[in-house]
Parts: sequence; C-alpha cells; structure tokens
Amino acid sequence: MKNSDHPTQNKSTAKDKTNKLIVEPKKDAAKTLKDLFIDSLKDIYWAENALVTALPKMAANATSPTLKSAINEHLAVTKNQVIRLDNVFKLLSEKAEGKKCEAMAGLLKEGDSILEETMPGAVRDAGIIAGSQKIEHYEIATYGTLVAFAKALGENDAAKLLTQTLAEEKESDCILNEVALNAVNHDAVRK
Repeated sequence: MKNSDHPTQNKSTAKDKTNKLIVEPKKDAAKTLKDLFIDSLKDIYWAENALVTALPKMAANATSPTLKSAINEHLAVTKNQVIRLDNVFKLLSEKAEGKKCEAMAGLLKEGDSILEETMPGAVRDAGIIAGSQKIEHYEIATYGTLVAFAKALGENDAAKLLTQTLAEEKESDCILNEVALNAVNHDAVRK
C-alpha cells in the first residue's frame, strides 16, 4: 500500500512536524500585552545604552567629517533617548532596567566586522553608514511597535515620548542617507 492510502499516517506525520515547530514559553513569558510592552522597553533600553558605548567607536573610525559629525550628533540624541526611556519607565511605575537585546548585539557585532573588513577611508565610511542604517531601521521598527502598544494600552503619555524618539530615529536614517548619497558613496566609488 502507498502512503497516500493511509490517511491517518499522513495526518500523524504532519502533526509530528507541526509539534516540532511549536515553541514552549519560558516560565516568565509575557502573559499580557503590558508584559510584552515592558519586556520590549527593557530590550530597547539595553540597546540604546549599548549604542551610547558603540557610537564613539564608529565616529573615531569614520574619516568623512560630515559622517563624524552626524554620528556625534546622534550620540547626543541617543543619550537623551535613554533619559526619555527612563521617563517612560517612571510613567509605568516600572524600574528602568535593560534586558540584553540580541538583535542590537548582533548588529553591533556586524558593525565591528565592517570595521575589521574595510580599510580606513571612504569605503569604510560607506560600511559604517550601511551598518548604522541597519541599526536605525531596527530602532524604527521597535519604536513603531512600542508606540502602537502604548496606544493600545491607553498609555498616552508614554506613547508621546516614544513617538518623539521614533521621529528622531527616522530623522537620523535620513541624515545618514544624505551623507551616503551626497558624498561618501561617490568617494568610495573612486577608491
């Protein structure tokens, strides 16, 4: 007999495959949207603090004065974003604490690889911009989600603060794009 002649056997095999895809939650897994919101805030809090440490290294390795300036300006903005997150935690009556953000850790590790794999100059600058824009896009996605969660939870004051950060991240992405398109990429092509 063919396998197709055994409908129960096919269902069982499909069920076994599906069961292997199901992830069992941890004991402290989020049970409510507010739990997920707080957990996500801790994640981005860690990420922003990690950026405060990483941005000076990026600036030190950039050769374009415009890029150095953009990175240093974003460092000041990022420090204010950490303070803003402190305020969001206060609004929610939660302790401001970070939880390692695996996505940001991976993006920062990739940024280090870009530095190691490029010679100083315009090509490295182009790599720094590429890595930085990946970070900005991650932050834009994260803050967009946090704003939506805050609004759904009726946390309007928190939503306003997070919306302000979201706008800053979008602006930073635009600045990086302008630096790339108006100077760095052209210089990198000439190398």
